[in-house]
Amino acid sequence: MDKNKNLTFWQMWNLSFGFFGVQIAYALQSANISRIFATLGADPHQLSFFWILPPLMGLVVQPLIGSWSDRTWCRMGRRKPYLIVGALIAVLVMVLLPNAGSLHFSTRVFLGLNMAMWFGLFSLIFLDTSINVAMQPFKMMVGDMVGEEQKAQAYSIQSFLCNGGSLVGYLLPISFTWIGIANEAPEGVVPPSVVTSFYVGAAILILCVLYTFLKVKEMPPAEYAAFHGIDPAKAEQKKEGLLQLLFKAPKTFWTVGLVQFFCWSAFLYMWTYSNGTLAFNCWNGTTDTASAAYQAAGNWVGVVFAVQAVGSILWALVLPRFKSIRTAYIVSLLVGAAGFVGVAFIHNQYLACGAYFLVGTAWAAMLALPFTLLTNALEGNPYMGSYLGLFNGTICVPQIVAAATGGLVLKLVGGVQASMFIVAGAFLVLGALSVLLVQVKSKQQ
Repeated sequence: MDKNKNLTFWQMWNLSFGFFGVQIAYALQSANISRIFATLGADPHQLSFFWILPPLMGLVVQPLIGSWSDRTWCRMGRRKPYLIVGALIAVLVMVLLPNAGSLHFSTRVFLGLNMAMWFGLFSLIFLDTSINVAMQPFKMMVGDMVGEEQKAQAYSIQSFLCNGGSLVGYLLPISFTWIGIANEAPEGVVPPSVVTSFYVGAAILILCVLYTFLKVKEMPPAEYAAFHGIDPAKAEQKKEGLLQLLFKAPKTFWTVGLVQFFCWSAFLYMWTYSNGTLAFNCWNGTTDTASAAYQAAGNWVGVVFAVQAVGSILWALVLPRFKSIRTAYIVSLLVGAAGFVGVAFIHNQYLACGAYFLVGTAWAAMLALPFTLLTNALEGNPYMGSYLGLFNGTICVPQIVAAATGGLVLKLVGGVQASMFIVAGAFLVLGALSVLLVQVKSKQQ
């Protein structure tokens, strides 16, 4: 492939279309994990601990997938074998996870958790592992197959599809409730509206991944080397391990990583505490997880997350119009911070949508700009996949830290879940300030 040859819009679309389905699965997980575990009996101060598992699995899995796929050249491709395997496992687990409360487990408690919660916990581990396996190849294929001048556009398309998938995933539970599927269930059992959503999400996931798998043809080794200006002989001689690569990472890796730390900590708090915050603020202070009001708030979490996705989709269309990538990043995070703070003080479910819409600007920037900055800094590096896998640590580590300390922070703010959104807003402001440390090429300043 000619290094200067641009891909068409539809070629870039096909590269990322499977991400639409993967993101449906991720959105269902993000919007419903706290709801599912609260329904199974988890205490609010325990909820953040369940959120340690998804980023922990990503921290382990994604660098390995990056490293292995860098060395995988087969008839199916380089990255594609991993995305199809990950998607197949995710489909299986999506059928199992929401049924954790319906399998008649013993009520015996072990290490503070009942057996249904333990089943849900292990299902969540496998679900997030498989989502990570399926998700990472899409980021890598853009890095592999798109030239520097088109990367911002390609990642914006990926961001658009990602948010479109989120929109579908977030709205599935309330949509099924509207058509008559029950949104309530016996105590300790996940409502049928949520269970059905996971089933439908699994079907869409595999269909979308198969579309990209069949439509995209990855470059063979020689063509890949020519496209990226790599000397195959020298690349073969190097063969450096992940730890060595980490020590040699470009400065952009670390400075963008600092921005990522504050951003992903903020969003971890949003995913964890939205259900409790909306139930308390907008549904008359309810805390009973078996009540119709709490489950209605759980459905509304899907709605506000969907509004956030719409805000992100629209903002993704605006981002390429900024002349300065740093200005785009800073503005996006500050607007998102205002949205987070707004959530804490709003007591009307419809007005809450406006606050989450503002949060979507930060999400759009987080999906597109870090990978644009990093892949441009890595242009010509034979370890693109390995570095993207390692860079996932800048997504996972902040979530692990935020999840591990979430219960303590909640105590420090008086046990009021809404106050966690003020903390999240402060984190995004710190993230915006950290963008000033990121060095970018002069034409992108």
